[in-house]
Amino acid sequence: MIRVFENTDISTRNSFHVHQRAAKIVEFDYNEELPEVFATHVGEKWMALGGGNNILFTKDIDSTLVVPCNKDIEIVGKEDGRVTVRVGAGLEWDEFVEWCVERELWGVENLSLIPGKVGAAPVQNIGAYGAEVKDCITRVEMFFPEQGNFITLAAEHCGFGYRESVFKHSLKGRVIITSVEFCLSETPHPKLGYGDVIQQVEELGGATLSNIRKAICSIRRNKLPDTTVTGNAGSFFKNPIVDSSIAESLLEQYPDMPHYPAGVEGKTKLAAGWLIDKCSLKGYSKGNVGVHHKQALVLINTTGEATGCEVIEFAKMVQKSVFDKFGIEIDTEVNII
Repeated sequence: MIRVFENTDISTRNSFHVHQRAAKIVEFDYNEELPEVFATHVGEKWMALGGGNNILFTKDIDSTLVVPCNKDIEIVGKEDGRVTVRVGAGLEWDEFVEWCVERELWGVENLSLIPGKVGAAPVQNIGAYGAEVKDCITRVEMFFPEQGNFITLAAEHCGFGYRESVFKHSLKGRVIITSVEFCLSETPHPKLGYGDVIQQVEELGGATLSNIRKAICSIRRNKLPDTTVTGNAGSFFKNPIVDSSIAESLLEQYPDMPHYPAGVEGKTKLAAGWLIDKCSLKGYSKGNVGVHHKQALVLINTTGEATGCEVIEFAKMVQKSVFDKFGIEIDTEVNII
C-alpha cells in the first residue's frame, strides 16, 4: 500500500525531535510499488528517509520524503554453515538482530540495539564493539528512479569504510535502498575485543549469542539516552583517524588516552568521546542543547525545543574545544539536512 502525507510535521520522524515540516511524505509497503510511487507521487526533488535516527533537520523540507516500510525477512540460501538472508529496508534494525540471535545465526549480534532501519545500515556502515555491518553484507538491492529500474550492488562495490559507503557519495540522493542481503554463520564467531563486553558476557555465563546480545544491550542502555525520552542521534561525531606519530605524541601527554588500530598503515583511531570529555564538556549544556552526561559522543535535545541550527552551533563549539586542546579535528557522523 502507498500512503501520502502532505505538509507534515516531522518531529516524530527524526530522533532529535526537531520541529520541521515536510512538503510531502510517501510511504510504501512493497518494493514493486516504487515505479508507481515515483511516476505518480514524487517530483524532481526527493530524498529517502528511514527511521530518522542518524539525521538532523535544520530547515523545512520542500521535497518529497520517500519512506520504505517493507519488513520482510527471507532465507534465500544455505551452504556449508552459512545462511543468506534478504531483509526489507523498512524493518527495524534491532528486530533483525533479535531474529538472528533467536535462530543462532552469528554476525550481527555486536550491533544489537543500534537504532534505525535495515535500509540505513549500509549507508552508514553501522558499527559497534569491534564489528561493522559490511562484514556480513553480501549485496544491496535498490530502485534507481533515473532509469526506473531495480539494481543490485555487490558488497565489494559499495565503497564501505569507517562510517562510509557509496550511498553517502556518488549514489546519494539517486537510489532508494529496498532490501539488504546478509551472510550469517551457524558456527560461533564471538567478537569480544572490548573489556566491558567481555566482563558482562562472562558474568552472564559465557560467549553465547544470547549472552553477547544481552551484554551489549545492557551496556548501551546504561550509556546512551533513549531517543523516545531525550532527542538525540546517537554518536554525533566520528572517532578521528590520525597519523600514528600524532597519536604517539599525545600518548606522551595522556598515557591513558584510548587508541585503536585504524586498519590503515601509519594511522591510529582515537576516541572522540574521550577527547570531548577531556575538554570538560560531558554533561555540559547551553540553551536547548547539551552533551550527554554518560557518553560525550552524544549531543542531546535537552529541553525538547532545540532547533537543528542550535544543535549545529553547539556542535561547532565542541569541535573547536577539541581542536584548541588537542589539535585534532572531529567530524560529524550525523547526516545534516
